Amino acid sequence: MTGGRGMPTYTTKSGDMWDLIAYKQLGSSSYTDLLINANLQYRETYLFPSGVVLELPEIKTPVNNRLPPWKWKRSAL
Repeated sequence: MTGGRGMPTYTTKSGDMWDLIAYKQLGSSSYTDLLINANLQYRETYLFPSGVVLELPEIKTPVNNRLPPWKWKRSAL
């Protein structure tokens, strides 16, 4: 399903949290900030009730979770 801006969406389940949604839907909890920025109207929500429709941002460059940021190649930044 897609939202108003053409982004894919996710409908929350009771107890969902930002980092868990980012991990399950986007592949890494490192995308939590992108997820929150795509859904600013819910930024102060910590635990979601069921039925909230969130827009999922497009991930352009996957996060490399194996190396700390200072060891990433410049081309990946």
